[in-house]
Amino acid sequence: MEKIKNSYETLYVIDPDLSEEAVKGLVDKFNALIAENGTVGEVAEWGKKRLAYPINDKPEGYYVLVNFEADPAFPAELERIFGITEGIMRSIVIRHEEKKANA
Repeated sequence: MEKIKNSYETLYVIDPDLSEEAVKGLVDKFNALIAENGTVGEVAEWGKKRLAYPINDKPEGYYVLVNFEADPAFPAELERIFGITEGIMRSIVIRHEEKKANA
């Protein structure tokens, strides 16, 4: 039986005070984690952007958007790891709904 894979996207914000090497390390860490548990699609590093409101008294954050496919249990684990990783200010994982053809 074929495993069910859903399409997801995650957006996470990294602390802008980290060094370039630390930011690259976090991006690589999460890309590798997603690749181990699914298929990585497009990775878009948006870079430093102004936040809508300060988080931890910081007006900016380093944004990364990743599209991926994985089995349904993985996003909860990904969110847990985002939550315990030092340097991640905010994160969200969203499931893409299947597009239905018009009948």
